[in-house]
Amino acid sequence: MAEQLRPSPGGGALQGAVRGRVRGPPCTMHCTVVEYRGWKEGYQCGYCASVQGKVSTGMWAHSMTVQDYQDLIDRGWRRSGKYVYKPIMNQTCCPQYTIRCRPLHFQPSKSHKKVLKKMLKFLAKGDSPKVAGDVTEEPMDSHREDAVACSFVLKNESDISQSELKPLNVEETERVETEDNAEEELKKEVESEPPQTCADKDSAGSSERSDSAKLVHATPKPGKGADLSKPPCRKAKAIRKERKLHKLLQNQTHTLEGSPSQVEPQVLHSQNSKSKANQPKSIEDFIFVSLPDDAAHQLEVRLVPVSFEDPQFKSSFSQSATLFAKYQMAIHKDTPSECGEYEFTRFLCDSPLEAENPPSGPDCGYGSFHQQYWLDGKIIAVGVIDVLPYCVSSVYLYYDPDYTFLSLGVYSALREIAFTRQLHEKASELCYYYMGFYIHSCPKMRYKLMKVVLKNWAKFGFFTREL
Repeated sequence: MAEQLRPSPGGGALQGAVRGRVRGPPCTMHCTVVEYRGWKEGYQCGYCASVQGKVSTGMWAHSMTVQDYQDLIDRGWRRSGKYVYKPIMNQTCCPQYTIRCRPLHFQPSKSHKKVLKKMLKFLAKGDSPKVAGDVTEEPMDSHREDAVACSFVLKNESDISQSELKPLNVEETERVETEDNAEEELKKEVESEPPQTCADKDSAGSSERSDSAKLVHATPKPGKGADLSKPPCRKAKAIRKERKLHKLLQNQTHTLEGSPSQVEPQVLHSQNSKSKANQPKSIEDFIFVSLPDDAAHQLEVRLVPVSFEDPQFKSSFSQSATLFAKYQMAIHKDTPSECGEYEFTRFLCDSPLEAENPPSGPDCGYGSFHQQYWLDGKIIAVGVIDVLPYCVSSVYLYYDPDYTFLSLGVYSALREIAFTRQLHEKASELCYYYMGFYIHSCPKMRYKLMKVVLKNWAKFGFFTREL
């Protein structure tokens, strides 16, 4: 039973149609037409393989405005092709939570930057990274930091004097400039002296070392515990940081006390250059970097509307469908009959969203799109997305399994976050990136939490609301 609704710029008519079957006059503009299918329970779940554990409600959308779908996904609904459904959270076997990202506040983590650098290296030099577990794989930054720290001789906590623990005055800040040289001299002195134990230090004036002194790791004498009257010991690294911070604050104080005419332009230029250099790189700094003229590969990302009337979509349909079948059979173990062109069209090409191009909207307009990743003239990945009034909603991603080493799942998510930022420049209300459902009980879905959400927990919003 299909029903025609009034034009609904705010989405209220859709809620009335689901509840009370509101009818209206014939549409003279974009409208929503749905066929409510009702409650569905006791059928097989594709996430946990439960035979009768899935419970949801749904409707078939013949057409739908982008605002109506925006209101629905904010309340836990989701579309698969033209079928729009919502899991019953307190009864279904695998609760599905709507998750979204705030791209304007998103900061890439070390793992994100590693994926972006890996893509740049592949495009520039054609080097494919080593497989996981290979000893020649590039180590993480934390591993390199540990290796550097182990190559230096650090001061023992017991060797720190009380004067080092006190706040520094103006005269003592001058020692910060020469402390690196002092550390080098201390390192040479320690390396030149033979190892000694506590027994050698106690026996003043003895010219010969005992046999126990030859042991580097001698058992220390029993002590009486920490002296509570003294401040706690700290590492030399923490003390050096405190000195430098104290000196930086003093320099800023002197700068504020002096008039702007007394400050040299060269000093201001050096401070501004240092502050810009210390700023963390954004996603755009990695994505839109210019490649050398002799780059090994060329990557182009094309945004194509999902419409057989569009010439780009029509000309690339066959190649895109072939890639979808290859992905489904390799990754999800589907049979050829389960991922043919009919299944591809019904799942990722049929969309109920009506394309809209308002003057205040983004240049591409609102609706459903395929974001195609072309590498040297062929498609290696396709991200299916919906551009809505307040967000970019990720529907699905399929890619060539031969390029799994490029981590295209994470890379495409970062590209879509950057794409959302671009759309926000024209449409200020479009400021979210929806990643679909998160299902904690499904191992296949946990990459969303580990790869994107967990590193930016404070920047993400988890929400689900009932109608």
